[in-house]
Amino acid sequence: MSLLPDRIFGTYQEITVDFLKSEGIEAVILDVDNTLIPYEEIEPRPAVLAWINTLIEANIAISFVTNNHKHRLQYFNRNLNFPAFHDSWKPFSRNMKRAMRAMGSTPENTANIGDQIFTDTWAGKRLGMKSYLLPPIRDKRDPFTRLKRLLEKPIVRRYYAAQKEQEQKE
Repeated sequence: MSLLPDRIFGTYQEITVDFLKSEGIEAVILDVDNTLIPYEEIEPRPAVLAWINTLIEANIAISFVTNNHKHRLQYFNRNLNFPAFHDSWKPFSRNMKRAMRAMGSTPENTANIGDQIFTDTWAGKRLGMKSYLLPPIRDKRDPFTRLKRLLEKPIVRRYYAAQKEQEQKE
């Protein structure tokens, strides 16, 4: 199993409905922290809500799966009311499977979107779904996160090298 994300985007807003539809995606599992909002914020920004509304209008199912705690996710999701799963211990897949069941989706038509390779991307890849990586909005500076980001760099470099090789073939 590869840890390479299927795509790397600069921001969630670059993941358009047209792109998702072209990939056969009918449902998305979203990470929250540093994917949609910084750790310091607790509710979705207007831009996040606008993007989510484009997904809703296109009948793309949405769920949240986070490694963060219940109170944080409940507050973020309180006006959205999507299936939401906290303390997920990604890359373990239990809550990813629960999210797909709640949305009525399968790995083949579900995309996983997050900011960390060793949690978000790995969790999606373990289940055979598309995994899209975003750079962190505002990264934590604790030693563990810094180490994870350092370990992610060679994987990100490999992704871009593979993209460049693909472009040269075309």
